[in-house]
Amino acid sequence: MDMENVIKTSQEQAVASWINYLNQLRIDELLKNIKQEDINLSDALSCINETLDIISNEIVNNGFGRGGTSGMHGFIAEVAECGISNARSLVNGEIPICEWINDNGPADLARGGTLIQQKFVQSGNHLSLCAIKEHLSKYPDFVKNGGKYQIPEDHYNKIKKLLSIPSKQANKMPTETNDFSLRQWKEVQQTFGDGKLNINDIEPSKLKYKEVQRGTYEETFQREKNSLKETSQKNRNLAYSNSKPSFKQGVQATLISAAIEGGLGFCIAISEKRKEGKKISEFDADDWKEIGGETAVKTSKGGIRGITIYALTNYTATPAAVASSMVTASFGIAEQAHLFKKGQISELEFYENSEALCVETAISAMSSFAGQVLIPIPVIGAVIGNAIGTTLYSLVKDNLSQKEVDLIQTYLKNINQHEFELQAKYQEYIEHLNAQLEKFLDIMDRAFAPDIRIAFEGSIELARLTGVPYEEILDTPEKIDDYFLG
Repeated sequence: MDMENVIKTSQEQAVASWINYLNQLRIDELLKNIKQEDINLSDALSCINETLDIISNEIVNNGFGRGGTSGMHGFIAEVAECGISNARSLVNGEIPICEWINDNGPADLARGGTLIQQKFVQSGNHLSLCAIKEHLSKYPDFVKNGGKYQIPEDHYNKIKKLLSIPSKQANKMPTETNDFSLRQWKEVQQTFGDGKLNINDIEPSKLKYKEVQRGTYEETFQREKNSLKETSQKNRNLAYSNSKPSFKQGVQATLISAAIEGGLGFCIAISEKRKEGKKISEFDADDWKEIGGETAVKTSKGGIRGITIYALTNYTATPAAVASSMVTASFGIAEQAHLFKKGQISELEFYENSEALCVETAISAMSSFAGQVLIPIPVIGAVIGNAIGTTLYSLVKDNLSQKEVDLIQTYLKNINQHEFELQAKYQEYIEHLNAQLEKFLDIMDRAFAPDIRIAFEGSIELARLTGVPYEEILDTPEKIDDYFLG
C-alpha cells in the first residue's frame, strides 16, 4: 500500500473540502439573510397596519375626530411619524425605538432617550415656527434638557433655504407670497438670531404637511408600504451581491492551498532523504536545493489547485471533490505526456498510466464525497472518506495486480508448453513430408526415365500413388489393347 499517496490525496481533498466549506458558508449566510428579510418586511408591514388602525380608531373615527377639523392632522402626524419610523427600522432589521406618548404633555414622541415635540402648523404660513416659539415659552427648559422640535419636511427645507439667503438677495424678494417671501425670511432670521433656538434644535419629519391630512394619510401609508418593499428588495439584492464569490476569497483559497501542498511537499522531500539514511544535520547544499525545488513545485501546484477548485465550484456546476480530482488528473497526465515526449515511456504505457491516474482520482473524488455525506463535518468527513476509499483501492489494486501476475505466468507457461508440443508435431510432419516427397520424386524420375520398361513401371506406380482407380490403370497388355483398340 502506498501510504504517501493516501496522505497526498487526503491533503488534496482536504483543500477541496475547505474551499467547498467557504462556498457553503456564503450560501448559508445568503439563505439566512433572505429569510431574515422576509421576517423584517412582514414586521414592518404589520407595524404600518397597526398604525393605520390606531389612526382610524383613536383619531379619525373617534366621535367627531380627535383634535377637530383643524387639529386632527396634528395627531395623525404624531402617530404616523412614530409608526413609519418604527417600520423603517424594522425593515432594516433594527429595533424600533419610537414611542407615541399621547399624554398632552410637553413631548409628543420619544425616540430612545430623546423627547420630541411635533408641530405641524400651516396657518399664517409661519412654517410652524410660531407654534414652536409658543411651546418654548411655555416649556423654556425643553431644549436645554435635550428635547427636539419636529416640523413637516417641506417646512424644514424652506427654513434651511431661507437661512442660506443673504440680506441683499432677501431684499429683492416679494413682501408676501405663498412660497418664499421677505416676511418669511425676516421671521426665520429673527427666530434663530436671538440665541434662544438653534436650527439644530429642529429636525424634519419623515412626512410633509399635506401627507398627514384626513383625506391623504391612507394614500401616504400605501406609498410607504411600497417604499418598504423596495427597501426590502434592495437589502435582498445587497445580500445576494455579498454572497457572490470574490477575488479576495479566491486569493485566500489560492494562498492557503499553496501553503498546505507546499508544506506537505517539504515534509515528504525530507522524509525521502531520511529514507536514504541521511540525518537532517547531514544534509548538504545539494540536498536542500533538491528539497527547495520540490517544495516550490508543490507550492505552485497547490496554488493552481486552489484557484482552479474555487473557480470550478463557483462558476460551474462542479463539486469540490471532483474539481480537485480533475486538477490531480491533469497534473498527472501532463507529466506522463512529458515522459512520452522524451521517449522514456511507450505510447501504450502513456495510455495505461493516464487511465490508471484517472481511475485513482475518480476513486478519491467518490470516496471524499461519500465521506462528507456520512460524516457531515467540514474537511474531516472528506479526509476520512478519501483515506478509507484510497486505502481500500490500494489494497484491492495490489491484490489484483498479484493475481494478474500469477494469471499471466500460468498463461505464458501454458503457451510455452503448447508451443513445444506444436514444434514436435511440426517436426514430425516435416519429416513425413520430406519422406513422401523423396518417394514421389523417385517415382517421377522413374516414370519419365528414358528406358521404356522403367518408365512403364514408374508410370503405373505414379498412377497408383496419385489415386487413379485400379481398373483404369493400363498395367497389362490386355488393358492396353482394350483401351486403344477397343
